[in-house]
Amino acid sequence: MINCLIVDDAPVAREILVQYCKLLPVLRVVGQCGDAFEAREKIQQLQIDLLLVDINMPVLSGIELLKTLKNPPLVVFTTAYREFATDAFDLAACDYLLKPFSIERFIIAIDRVVEKLNPKTSTILEIPPSIPSHHLLLRTEGRINKLNYDHIVYLEASRNNTKVITSSEHFISTTPLSSIETQLPAELFFRVHRSFIINLSKVTSLHGNRIILGKIEVPLGGNYKDEFVKIFGV
Repeated sequence: MINCLIVDDAPVAREILVQYCKLLPVLRVVGQCGDAFEAREKIQQLQIDLLLVDINMPVLSGIELLKTLKNPPLVVFTTAYREFATDAFDLAACDYLLKPFSIERFIIAIDRVVEKLNPKTSTILEIPPSIPSHHLLLRTEGRINKLNYDHIVYLEASRNNTKVITSSEHFISTTPLSSIETQLPAELFFRVHRSFIINLSKVTSLHGNRIILGKIEVPLGGNYKDEFVKIFGV
């Protein structure tokens, strides 16, 4: 068992990690902290093998927390900001998860932790090496379309179908939005509403509960607003 401590100032983010950890028998969550100072106390009191820690926290960041520890446990950083990646890996982090990340991406990170703790231990989920994909294979009626991620503006659930809007075309697939979501890289695409997933690189502005993607507007759901605002950098 790997004793892990979750450190994140966002309650929703902590709960997501708790649920992910429950899916992997090798992990045991021994504590949750809302800031780095509380985490330091837990680390001194408990046997911690792994820190699942946010970077952007008030007063003391996740990176600064790690620097204060003499014998730090293994760490996987979780953050909405990609610009901290270099600093994170300079501190020998096992992995760097960019929010919002999928359970598949989380499993890959934990596999790396398991390998560091015991190189002879088999991984949790064997994932064959592959060339990173830059496109989505979308099945529509009678054909399979290869859509470059950069060309996709947003996806919308429409009854039992999914509408995919690109910079030049519209596609309608019978594949549910939730299934397509698992194929999209979490660092590029984000669900902003139960019926909408957007390409983060296409966002030009935020106006109340409306996200502007060039000349297109999509709604921002209340359950997704806090995390999106954090990613948006407001």
